[in-house]
Amino acid sequence: MTEKTMNVESFNLDHTKVKAPYVRVADRKSGSNGDLIVKYDLRFCQPNKEHMDSMALHSLEHMTAEHIRNHADYVVDFGPMGCQTGFYLTVLNHDNYDEILSVIEKTMEDILVADEVPASNEKQCGWAAHHTLEGAKEVAQKFLDKKDEWSVVFAD
Repeated sequence: MTEKTMNVESFNLDHTKVKAPYVRVADRKSGSNGDLIVKYDLRFCQPNKEHMDSMALHSLEHMTAEHIRNHADYVVDFGPMGCQTGFYLTVLNHDNYDEILSVIEKTMEDILVADEVPASNEKQCGWAAHHTLEGAKEVAQKFLDKKDEWSVVFAD
């Protein structure tokens, strides 16, 4: 019996076959005016085996969303996965995978030397007390330590 194809791309991904950490193209869409939207799956943790602490994930989301735009003006969005194993990065009119890896690396390096979590106050964040700079740095370092593996999505 064949499994039903789901509308959400990541629901069609066999999470038992992937090997985190990795960066993969999750989806490409072309707009009616010729625009290209590319969504990347940045998987930090092995699905169903580990996940990020919610405070570290929240802080890493703030930090990456802010810092990545210093390296790439084509970033549309950076948001966490509900399963707390990674993030989605959406870009517009840019389809260079190697450059995306470089931008991600530079951004993680920025996080390691940051002295604050951007917008972690009540005026700019819906849960301002829910942040950890050190936790975000730990997750970023762990991801960076395995940057040579980012292009390998599936386990042998």
